[in-house]
Amino acid sequence: MSPIEIAATITGLASVWFSTRQNIWCWPTGLVMVTLYIFIFYDAKLYSDMGLQIVYIFMQIYGWYYWLNGGRDKDDGGKAKVTRLSTAQFGAAWAVGAVGVAGLGFAMSTYTDASLPYWDAATTVLSLIAQWFLGKKILESWVFWIVVDVIAIGVYLTKGLYLTSGLYLVFLGLAIAGLLEWMKTHRENQRPLSAQGA
Repeated sequence: MSPIEIAATITGLASVWFSTRQNIWCWPTGLVMVTLYIFIFYDAKLYSDMGLQIVYIFMQIYGWYYWLNGGRDKDDGGKAKVTRLSTAQFGAAWAVGAVGVAGLGFAMSTYTDASLPYWDAATTVLSLIAQWFLGKKILESWVFWIVVDVIAIGVYLTKGLYLTSGLYLVFLGLAIAGLLEWMKTHRENQRPLSAQGA
């Protein structure tokens, strides 16, 4: 375990915990984490994951902005509310994910010396979908994160990144907690104002 992996683990825990609580601090702590993981994944030859961290930098900035300014669905304070996907949108997201995993996995196995190219591609592609949904405050982001975390635990154990694997085990628990918390928030947002005050 390197000092950089320890720092990435600590900031990662903070970021995901803040996300489950719908706290804006998830974004700056996430920026620190993804920057550190660029170097960790480069050293581990997990190039898809490394590239994902670079994309995450921009997604962190977007999510930070969106949560502060809201989209079409704003709460009384002008901030973004938790929303849901339709069944068709949820299915389409998984279909896009499957195509993305196949394409990126093929490219990584053909053109690089990537370790575990298809599993690495799965964590990368599904994480992109999950992160985009998280930035938009879409409840189903947590379903994608749960799948990503399960896959990532195995990948990082295989690569000897034990602290990172442990981090993803904690992420799995936090993702389940986040799903439950956001479901509760979404239900509360759907209730009429008169029922909320009761």
